Amino acid sequence: MGETLPTLILVLGAIGLMSLLAQRIAIPAPVLLAAAGMVWSLAPSLPSPRIEPRLILSVFLPPLLYADAWTASWLDFRRWLRPILQLAIGLVAFTILAVGLVAHWLLPGLPWAACFLLGAIVSPTDTVAVHAVLERLRVPRRATAILGGESLVNDATGLLGAGLATVVVLTGVFEAGRIGLSFARIAGFGIVIGAAVGLAAATINYFVRGTHVLFAFSLVAPYAAFFLAEHAGASGVLAVVIAGFVASWRLHYIAPESRVELYSSWEQLVFLLNALMFLYIGLEAPGRLQQAIQEVPGIIGSALLISATVIAARFVWVFPGAYLPLWLSPRLRRREGGYPSPRAVILASWCGVRGAVSLAAALALPFALPSGEDFPYRDLILFVSFGVIFITLVGLGLGLPSVVRWLGVAKDGRDEHIREHESEIAARREALAAALASLDALTDDRELSDEVVKLLRARHEIRVNQLPDSLDPDKHDVSATGTALTRELISAERKFIHTLLRDGKITDESRRRIERDLDLEEASLANREYRTVPL
Repeated sequence: MGETLPTLILVLGAIGLMSLLAQRIAIPAPVLLAAAGMVWSLAPSLPSPRIEPRLILSVFLPPLLYADAWTASWLDFRRWLRPILQLAIGLVAFTILAVGLVAHWLLPGLPWAACFLLGAIVSPTDTVAVHAVLERLRVPRRATAILGGESLVNDATGLLGAGLATVVVLTGVFEAGRIGLSFARIAGFGIVIGAAVGLAAATINYFVRGTHVLFAFSLVAPYAAFFLAEHAGASGVLAVVIAGFVASWRLHYIAPESRVELYSSWEQLVFLLNALMFLYIGLEAPGRLQQAIQEVPGIIGSALLISATVIAARFVWVFPGAYLPLWLSPRLRRREGGYPSPRAVILASWCGVRGAVSLAAALALPFALPSGEDFPYRDLILFVSFGVIFITLVGLGLGLPSVVRWLGVAKDGRDEHIREHESEIAARREALAAALASLDALTDDRELSDEVVKLLRARHEIRVNQLPDSLDPDKHDVSATGTALTRELISAERKFIHTLLRDGKITDESRRRIERDLDLEEASLANREYRTVPL
């Protein structure tokens, strides 16, 4: 057993403790996990976990990308496609260029291909560290949709750029036409393979029943897309993203009794994988720092300046990109809902945290050239990449809550949040009215007993009465009080069921079935809670 079990206990304990601490203080969990990893690595008496670098790209990353694509909003993505692509493609290219130029100036011995490879590695953003903060503070939907869409697409563009730059380093040959054709081939085959896997996943979701089986098949999809694309010489990352998009397009194929549990299973998986990635960043950072200092004097200053370049490039690109296209095209301005708020643009500029994708790209660098020689400057590129990840994670991540409060963007999102929930309440009422109309039609067509009709009508009346009449805080208190009392009644029912179990009047199986129904009812209450946004 060796150190495996103690290491596993420490890893899971660190993830649990840091996540619990993040709920109580205004620091994103990824920042705390990276800090915990650093502390762990500096404790010589503790076992240090090791992850095969290739596993980060081939095992950890596919399900993370697939989950992001799976839960993405098609409507939001289509509406704000222009700013998403402008960030995911334009900003990635601009970051590669800026980092490449600065890296070559700071490290003259680093070849141009290696400089641009470094730029490609640190170009994709990671929203994991900022999503929880933005969601909790109810930032306007436009900002969160664009940031989420950017992170999803730039994973593919950044890694595709890193792959092409790696080929140039390996071969020592740069031909613009050849690189362009390679880009088209790698991206095109990746899209085709991803679409095919996504359609296969949607078909499986339609015919297969059973949550456990569906979860196993849903986990096969990202790995199959990645493997098939990589085997065909295409972009595995792009294939995974496209597969997730196509599968989410037909998510309603999944049986209702499985959909909730499937979402929950994927949430737990993504939580653990992301936590492991950020913990690993902290564990690796001190060792990389010590090695780099020994090999390249002044490397810390270079890493700091390249990190500053990454952050500055985002600000330089985002501001003109947010306003210039809309100023030039009134039609585009109408489609996207007018000019964005300057405060939201500043927030988007700040959310340039790097994370899992940059880590995977850095660790996936080959160890040797085809000639058998060591891959040039691999350790230096790895250290600078780790430095950019850590500096943006800690610097931008720690400052995000304060920036959100200083900008006051939560105030901008308050009215939008209320309107969204009011439209949701109206939709629920209309759906219930449509169901009652359907019941009337069924009553006319079939011979239904009065008892059955009466029970069905009572069920719908209860559901209608559970919806609040208003989100106004004064009127909403009545609904909130009713919800709180319902929870107390469910708790009392739960205690009584346990009393019956203790007295031997029901079996464990019966208790679990009753408790599951109570859990679903309480979860339904939580899902229908509509809270106003604090200013």
